[in-house]
Amino acid sequence: MSDSRSVAVLGLGAMGHAFAANLLKADFDVTVWNRSADKAEDLVEVGARLADSPADAVARAQAVILMLPDLAVTRDVLLGGGALAAMPASATLIQMGTLGVAETDRLIAETGDARDDVVFIDAPVSGTKAPAEQGKIAILASGDRERAAAVVEPIFDVLGKQTHWLGQAGQGARMKIVVNAWLVSMMQGIAETAHLADTLGFTTDDLWQVLDGGPLATPYMKLKLDMIASGDFDPQMAMQWGLKDAGLALEAGDGKALPSLTQIRNLWSDAVSAGYGEEDIASIHAYLEKYRHR
Repeated sequence: MSDSRSVAVLGLGAMGHAFAANLLKADFDVTVWNRSADKAEDLVEVGARLADSPADAVARAQAVILMLPDLAVTRDVLLGGGALAAMPASATLIQMGTLGVAETDRLIAETGDARDDVVFIDAPVSGTKAPAEQGKIAILASGDRERAAAVVEPIFDVLGKQTHWLGQAGQGARMKIVVNAWLVSMMQGIAETAHLADTLGFTTDDLWQVLDGGPLATPYMKLKLDMIASGDFDPQMAMQWGLKDAGLALEAGDGKALPSLTQIRNLWSDAVSAGYGEEDIASIHAYLEKYRHR
């Protein structure tokens, strides 16, 4: 038996874990599954049920949240792992990972072919670990809002600060690629600007003091400048995922019109190969500093 407050969360990386924790705080009935079960230990302590398999996780859930790293893993869990087949009749599938445009379209088609009763909501998010933990991300939702509203809107109210409904399923994935292309480009600009400031004898704090209060100052920039200053790159968004998103943007867009993003993708690939993949994307500054001293 399922109800509108029974939610399964498949994938307990930084974002999925935050989603499950916030839903538990809001008194949802939460079941979780992750390939590494140890990531669920603290959630189980506060009321989550840990499932043995994806199919077990979704069997009684009216809403299923997918927060997995890429299409291959998502298909394996949803189709190969039997999650889609095990979902209750007319349940809602909320795909929140960053899969890419063509990849999301493929998943939408495959889900519809297998289970036309399941409502597919494409809802990737704009935000990183800390905003997710605080329930302050932006949700880029798309799909049949009318059919899904009673189930998904209470969930989205818990997970995010704002929800943008963008049209038919797949539009969320498209906007996510646009937003992340901007984020990657902005991070590279912050890193290079901090490098230039240092070269000319200014600290990151000097730079921020000049910008603070003006139109060029953003909280995101301050967060990344503080990371650069401290050298603490505990990942809010890991470099390997930033690299993935740059690649997805180039795949979805016209590469000839995105020359800067192409160069950033190549540079970040080098940084990941050099060992920065699991550090925050702000660590591109550290990589540039290391490169300067070669």
